[in-house]
Amino acid sequence: MKVGILIPTLNEEESIGEVIDGFRKLGYSRILVMDGNSTDRTREIAEEKGAEVIIQTGKGKGQAVKEAFQHMDDDVVVMIDADGTYMPEEVEKLLEPIRRGIADHVIGNRLVNFENGAFTRLNLLGNKIINFFFRMLYGVSLHDILSGYRALTRDVYRSILIQKEGFEVETEMTVETIANGFRIAEVPVYYRKRSGKTKLNPFLDGYRILRTVYTLLGRYSPGRYFYILGTIMLLAGLAGGVYVVIEWFRRVSHYLLVNLVSILIVSGILIIAVGYLTDSLFRINTQIRREMREINRRLEEIERKRD
Repeated sequence: MKVGILIPTLNEEESIGEVIDGFRKLGYSRILVMDGNSTDRTREIAEEKGAEVIIQTGKGKGQAVKEAFQHMDDDVVVMIDADGTYMPEEVEKLLEPIRRGIADHVIGNRLVNFENGAFTRLNLLGNKIINFFFRMLYGVSLHDILSGYRALTRDVYRSILIQKEGFEVETEMTVETIANGFRIAEVPVYYRKRSGKTKLNPFLDGYRILRTVYTLLGRYSPGRYFYILGTIMLLAGLAGGVYVVIEWFRRVSHYLLVNLVSILIVSGILIIAVGYLTDSLFRINTQIRREMREINRRLEEIERKRD
């Protein structure tokens, strides 16, 4: 299995050499550093350590990842941050589920084992809120969708649509994977304190990530938009209906409100039904694509055995 290492960078001269050395000691020679126009010695150090360095044409981590995927053609791409927070020695943890054929995209879960000081209380709370929001909306049991340490097969990184340019890219990659019917898994990894100053704005980037989680829902489950709208209308109608009944017992009639309540309840039920049909069609389509990929995978295995 041909494995390529992708390291997006921006002013990481303090740690980039250690990260590259870690992978080279493990025997990984295909290392691509996608640099966001660093003003320090990041590029020079990366080249001295034997990595291929490409200067990205735009700005932002998302744009860097998108551009890097267009350059790479490895069986599996391992993406890791350049700030020294992740351990190259744990790369086999991410590759093992792919080698075993049980996952197409593996995420390193930082939240189960991390060094003291690796997270501020605010960042840790924000991570937990975002992951809870994701699980609630998508119904997928993932606990660290923002991790920067992950492994993706060629089928995954060639098919995902990356539109976000900033730190929302991890969220987008996760949603694209499950929306396209690929298998995704998590493995625990150790998370260390970063070298240098963080580039993440906890409030602004946190808001952007939460917004991304919601806006990308249409790619994974378009019917859930209907569920949300229909449920709001149904609950509003039921609340209004309770008020009308209570007032009726008090011998006060609200004829216009009765009509509005009826419209809200009926419309809410219809919108939820439309959401269910939309979701069913989307999931059937996803299942068909998953089964077609499995058939192709088996056919390729048969051809390799014949050769």
